[in-house]
Amino acid sequence: MSRIAFIAPDKRLFYQGQKIIQELALQTSVELHLARLNRGIKLAKKLEHEDVDVIVCRGGTAQVIVDSGVRIPVVEIAITGQDLAQVFYEAKKATGEARPKVAVLAYKNMIYDIEVLSRILDIDLTIYPLVKADDIPKQIDAVAKTDTKIVVGGRNTILLAEKAGLIGLPISSGDFSVRNAFLEAQKIAMGRQIEKEQAQEFKTLVDHSTEGIISINTAQVIKVFNPTAERLLHQSAKDILGRTIAAALPFIHVESCLKDGQETVGQVRQLGPTWISFSIAPIRVDERITGAIITFQDITRIQEIEAKIRNEVLARRMIAEHRFADILGVSPQITEVKRIAQEIAAVDATVLIYGETGTGKEFFAQSIHNTSPRSNGPFVAVNCAALPPNLLESELFGYVEGAFTGATKKGKQGLFEMAHRGTIFLDEISEMDKYGQSRLLRVLQEKQVMRLGDDKYIPVDIRIIAATNKNLLQLIKDGQFRQDLFYRLKVLTIKIPPLRKRSGDVQELASHFLDRFNLRHHKHLEFTATALDTLAGYNWPGNVRELMYFIERLIVICREKKITAAMVQHYWEDSEFSDSADIATSSTTPESEAEQIIQALDDCNSNITQAAARLDMDRSTLYRKLKSYKIEVKKTY
Repeated sequence: MSRIAFIAPDKRLFYQGQKIIQELALQTSVELHLARLNRGIKLAKKLEHEDVDVIVCRGGTAQVIVDSGVRIPVVEIAITGQDLAQVFYEAKKATGEARPKVAVLAYKNMIYDIEVLSRILDIDLTIYPLVKADDIPKQIDAVAKTDTKIVVGGRNTILLAEKAGLIGLPISSGDFSVRNAFLEAQKIAMGRQIEKEQAQEFKTLVDHSTEGIISINTAQVIKVFNPTAERLLHQSAKDILGRTIAAALPFIHVESCLKDGQETVGQVRQLGPTWISFSIAPIRVDERITGAIITFQDITRIQEIEAKIRNEVLARRMIAEHRFADILGVSPQITEVKRIAQEIAAVDATVLIYGETGTGKEFFAQSIHNTSPRSNGPFVAVNCAALPPNLLESELFGYVEGAFTGATKKGKQGLFEMAHRGTIFLDEISEMDKYGQSRLLRVLQEKQVMRLGDDKYIPVDIRIIAATNKNLLQLIKDGQFRQDLFYRLKVLTIKIPPLRKRSGDVQELASHFLDRFNLRHHKHLEFTATALDTLAGYNWPGNVRELMYFIERLIVICREKKITAAMVQHYWEDSEFSDSADIATSSTTPESEAEQIIQALDDCNSNITQAAARLDMDRSTLYRKLKSYKIEVKKTY
């Protein structure tokens, strides 16, 4: 919760502030203090260590707190023209003069536009500026030596003026100014709370990062040194923070980064028993370099992660499980694509498969492999988007001993070699970087690979099937895909139609997934005919995969024995994906649906429950449609 401290130099402002705080319902956020000038400074410094977000005070108190260097934001209660006009009126009233002489003792933040106002109100004004509290007695003495009898200022000024035999008139802030100050303080406090939360989130992120993180400013002074950095660099944060990077870690050179914004990536260093990799990047604020971030990684840890990823890639099996019979659908569109794919399977040439996400590109790739002369060989599948470029290269081509730090002693066979006399499926080929594309082109042309760190080629006998859901011609125009590689890949092309263009297959697929997930989740659900029609009425932008997941969701959530059209619509609308589109209830027009409802009501003698069951919807849906179509239900007696 935000905390606001209100410091009043006198009881009048104290009680005035208390009243405004109650009006604004800020009692739980604001703490009140009564303190004058120098005591106000001591109080502010104390509050600085008590997590106070903002201080509200007036005039001299505000000025001396700001000048003292306290880091808490200070909101000053303004002295308005109306407040000054009131005190000038009191001066004329006290002297009985039309143009009284008035001395104003005030800090610079209190006297904006006061001279202009004095001329308008015909006041003979002399300003005695204050810088610190000790100036007040000196300036009172100066006024006493003149013929001016009216002194305007704050609480301390008035007390000393009256002791000197002068007339003291206090400058008071009206309710409007006090209220505005609290509202402004509330905004600042809320902003500071958000900043604190963000800072804590950042600290948590940095403290729990698996990478070592060091942050420095432009003077190369270390400002952040997280626990992982302590562990990797064998240094404690308390010994490092506040020192320059050159003094603490002389092997790290940040000059070019701070001067020109030059990044350093993947530098390797041995520190005792630990090998580390570190990178340096500039911190930019509004295009201005304000410091740098150095990140560290334990190379042994990288090797462990690499091995895990490699195992996950290899765990995708070296065999193809699916055949063309597993690709469901009887629509002319999918039937023709399957026919073309079966013809392609018999020809030992490169294949490029186009298809949106979820259309089953790997199903086709596996089916082609299993129908081809290479069916007894390995089937290796690789998602080019799943691995960073350098790791993808080492996975595809392999490496020899000593190819890079962390390479296994015996080297490693690449996936191209593993696919020898079989098929390699390169999914999301569009995500391969240009260097990887050039190496793949050489494999296609030369039928041989070279491991990383080696100087000899290894012949490979492989068939390459690539797949993408992107427009490669557009990527070629954008300079992101090699044109020569494109023509090498598209020797044979298969375009899988999206599910929306083969809507006749939705019902068959839905029934298939129903059987599969009934078995998995120990259910015995069935679709009604209208439920299948409802599913067929949706365009399924996620294609077969989206349909499959939605059917599983229905089976898990549904408590009835039959899945109706109303349930499909209900669970779709309740789905987190429902903002993408609505499932069409059917191809039925509103007019024909209204006729069906009227007929059902007539057949059921206006019994809502029976009519809803006949229409395959729940009572609430029927009532909604009755209201929508303005159908009156006949009363029965």
